[in-house]
Amino acid sequence: MKNQPFFTKDRDAFIPTFVANGPWDPNSLHGRVIIGLLAFEIEQRHGSDDFVPARLTVDMFRLPKMAPIEVETRIIRDGMRIKVVEAEFFSGGTSMARASCQLLRKTENAPGNVWSPPNWDVPQPADIAKPTDPRLGMNGKWTTRPIAGHMGSLGPRRLWMSEVRELVEGVPMTPFVHVATGADFASPFANAGDQGLGYINSDVTIYLHRLPVTNWIGFEVVNHHATEGIAIGECWLYDEKGPIGTSTVAALAQRKPMTNPPPP
Repeated sequence: MKNQPFFTKDRDAFIPTFVANGPWDPNSLHGRVIIGLLAFEIEQRHGSDDFVPARLTVDMFRLPKMAPIEVETRIIRDGMRIKVVEAEFFSGGTSMARASCQLLRKTENAPGNVWSPPNWDVPQPADIAKPTDPRLGMNGKWTTRPIAGHMGSLGPRRLWMSEVRELVEGVPMTPFVHVATGADFASPFANAGDQGLGYINSDVTIYLHRLPVTNWIGFEVVNHHATEGIAIGECWLYDEKGPIGTSTVAALAQRKPMTNPPPP
């Protein structure tokens, strides 16, 4: 049976399905689908094969309910080498989130050699057994292949993630929408501790030097720090061919417990 998409379309409105809900409130949207939908509309309206969406920042300042969504976009800069697009996410006529995306034209690398961190040396997703605990993918919202550590473990954490359903019904996920929809995972993966996840992220910034060419996105936690209830977390992102970019989040200490917490 085909997995239900996160949204259906009704003219200009996106209608959330029940699988689009989040872990903090079953009657509100998951951050991943907010980010994914903003990326979807930016790419649909303003994307081009000649440009790479090198940076996407999404501010999430309200928690949308399971109500129809509309997205508005506008071009800030439409240059030969740089495009900047803004998008705003409305639920019930109220602005809930906004995005800024910088698209850069593909050219050739500059001459010379520049140091880069080495590629991670990990098993491929096909070589890792499928986990038996359905909570690892929030009961079918996505699928994972754990590599090292787990949510809240005190040490290195690495994991493969892949989408298992369409974001918008009838529209296959593009590589950009795929990575944007999954990027919110950097918050729980980087910010969960030995007493669970105590931070809710208010934004996500994705940097990409190229789009993924495989369906599996790798997450490696490389940073977490918190002071006075404000946290930052960062993951390096990979596909099965190598590094593709980073996902960074800001988060606030959250007193409300999760209704659907990930496994320890």
